[in-house]
Amino acid sequence: MSETLNLEAGATRQITDKEAMKVSIGALIGTAMEWYDFFLFSAAAALVFNVQYFANENATAAALASFATFGVGLVARPLGGMFFGAMGDKIGRRKTLMVTIVGIGAVTGLIGLLPTYAAIGIAAPVLLVLLRVAQGLFVGGEWSGAMTIVVENAPLERRARYAALPQIGSPIGTILSSGGFFLMTLFFSQDSFNSFGWRIPFLAAIPMLLIALYIRSRLEESPVFAELMEHDQVEKAPIRTTLRESWKHIIIGMAAALLGVGGFYLVTAFVVYYGVNILGYSAQLMLLGGMIAAIVEIPVLILGGRLGERFGASRVILWGGIASALAAVPAFLLVDSGNAVLVVIGMVLAVATLSFPYAASGTVLTGLFPARTRYTGVGFAQNTAGMLSGFIPLLATGLVASAGNHWWPAAVMLVFLSLFTAVAGAVAPRMSVNLPGFKH
Repeated sequence: MSETLNLEAGATRQITDKEAMKVSIGALIGTAMEWYDFFLFSAAAALVFNVQYFANENATAAALASFATFGVGLVARPLGGMFFGAMGDKIGRRKTLMVTIVGIGAVTGLIGLLPTYAAIGIAAPVLLVLLRVAQGLFVGGEWSGAMTIVVENAPLERRARYAALPQIGSPIGTILSSGGFFLMTLFFSQDSFNSFGWRIPFLAAIPMLLIALYIRSRLEESPVFAELMEHDQVEKAPIRTTLRESWKHIIIGMAAALLGVGGFYLVTAFVVYYGVNILGYSAQLMLLGGMIAAIVEIPVLILGGRLGERFGASRVILWGGIASALAAVPAFLLVDSGNAVLVVIGMVLAVATLSFPYAASGTVLTGLFPARTRYTGVGFAQNTAGMLSGFIPLLATGLVASAGNHWWPAAVMLVFLSLFTAVAGAVAPRMSVNLPGFKH
């Protein structure tokens, strides 16, 4: 272990801020593509799939089936994280990331071409689920690889700053996906939107893929992985080694990541459904709220990275989780107010507070695992959080329905997620690898 740590410290000692920024921007482009594709499905699950692919006279049952399909893709994520993580720890971060970005873009384009239930019957939801599983597999290897290659191309003392940049891919993906649907609802009637307008943002993934692929092809391999290769320190069985030596670290990493992913799905996918179908708000208002929240999230993520650099990423997760718990009930009260401005403010408040832990999660997760199994370990931790998060809109829908369509069960869920992540922030430093100059 000590030899691996020395290799990592030596490999990153000569990295300049210019080089680190180049890799971070390259990773950001890929993660923006990843989250665009994934959040498209989230928005479509709330607005379209429950009507077009799940024929059921009960609106709540159709919504539950739609959100369950959303969750199925996240169940596939740990498998993708395991497979692509092992690939990244064996053959390199850069090569693996080229595979994942192509897979994500291709699957999203195919979803845009998929016939509806009215056209091909039961085959439509079956194919939708299969495409969602494939998307989940590729996404499972994308975020963990992007975060790994970024931190391994950054000076140790400034990893938190650069690790926050790929996280901006999440709000960018939200802005592009929600913005795409928002424009479609403006340009097309409801019937035209349901018929073909919703497909356009999915098909737009194809030209976006070509741009992302070009930018990502210019990334350099991680100098840390290059050192491992040169000194014959590459792990031969990363999955087995990670599960044997780092299973506790996977649990802590999962908890540290849970609020940033699961809380975000709660405040976007579920709140969009709740606002449109229960409170009677327009789809435009809820999509606009999601976009404004995502715009505000960008400077919050940058600030979170700087705070992590100065005080330690784990502290950002701890105090960010507490802030999110305190903001949960006020945020839902604002969403329930019936006033369009207050609805948007409520969504912004919830997303902004949970974005502080999200900004620091990449730094904390990559710090939990040694370089030789980092891609695999981060993939396990992040994607387990992602898998659990995928069912949060489903669970919130069911609990809120059982409570007479009152919002309080969803607010309680957000408080729990926030405090669970805060505890992980308190525990993580004691379990992280000890790298000189790296502030946990």
